[in-house]
Amino acid sequence: MRPEGSPASSVKHWRECSDVYDFLEQIRLRPGMWLPGGSLQHLRSVLTGYRVALAVHSCHEPFAFWPEEDFLNWLHGRYGVSSSLTWVAEIERRTPAGSTPLDEFFRLLDDFRRDTPQEPAP
Repeated sequence: MRPEGSPASSVKHWRECSDVYDFLEQIRLRPGMWLPGGSLQHLRSVLTGYRVALAVHSCHEPFAFWPEEDFLNWLHGRYGVSSSLTWVAEIERRTPAGSTPLDEFFRLLDDFRRDTPQEPAP
């Protein structure tokens, strides 16, 4: 599921991605290529590398997945909790039966993007 009004995605090379959400869409399309075993811990590591690369190359792009940033704050509001757990731990402990933490992340990501105004990358 994608945010309402967004076009269906197609597989492309990571160098063609325009921002973190475009990159996450590529991971959604081929999770086995990016995340061994579909692990949210691996996804967090990939996103940490993405954020560090932004800083190293002085790229100014909105990034909601750093600890204590927008996605975690939104998630705490969504779950009605105040916690020191990471977004990975919060999602893993609340994933409903019949789903996987990775599927739950992408469902929540779609909701987050619908609920939160997104700043365009400069």
